[in-house]
Amino acid sequence: MGTLYLVRHGQASFGADDYDQLSELGHRQSVRLGAWFAHQGIRFDGLIAGTLRRHRQTLAGILEGMGQAGEHLAWPGLNEYDSEAVIAAVHPAPLERPTSPEMVRHHFRLLRDGLVQWMAGATAPRGMPSYAEFVAGVAGALDHVRANHAGQAVLVVSSGGPISTAVGQVLELKPAVTVELNLRMRNTSVTEFTFTPKRHALVSFNGLPHLDDPQLRGWITHA
Repeated sequence: MGTLYLVRHGQASFGADDYDQLSELGHRQSVRLGAWFAHQGIRFDGLIAGTLRRHRQTLAGILEGMGQAGEHLAWPGLNEYDSEAVIAAVHPAPLERPTSPEMVRHHFRLLRDGLVQWMAGATAPRGMPSYAEFVAGVAGALDHVRANHAGQAVLVVSSGGPISTAVGQVLELKPAVTVELNLRMRNTSVTEFTFTPKRHALVSFNGLPHLDDPQLRGWITHA
């Protein structure tokens, strides 16, 4: 039986012109997670990541913390949906940059609504695949792991949308339920599956074992 660790990227640059860039804290979160993997004696036989910059940077931080080098398989199907396009499909007027807690809450209320409508096929956000195509990209990554890494430990670095979708596929959840999972995911959280050539099984979701220290509470982020 193999083990698959799905890791959400470290804190990115929410509210900035370019979200797809780890913050300084995001890098520290990633290195800390790598050090935790090394402390647990976990070594990876396979490395897979989405092609976004924050995915690559998070993987590099993890490997830095582990003291492990290695080539990874780039998997575009593990890339996140375009949140701006999702929101624009239900709220065409431009949104101001979120600079207050209420503006952040408003942003995520719109995102929740936009995701539900995209999943139902009620909207077609500009430049994005259909929800069925998005799911197929994630499912393809799970199929690849089962087919090529029997009995091995595999690390996948992705985003909240693909990881929650993977959990939804394995648990056969309704699409709208995966939205709630997605919006609760924390940066560098670990979701663990066991797998055989036939199936995956969920072991844990959205864990932060590397930040289980009162002095690191300020390192826990969601965006």
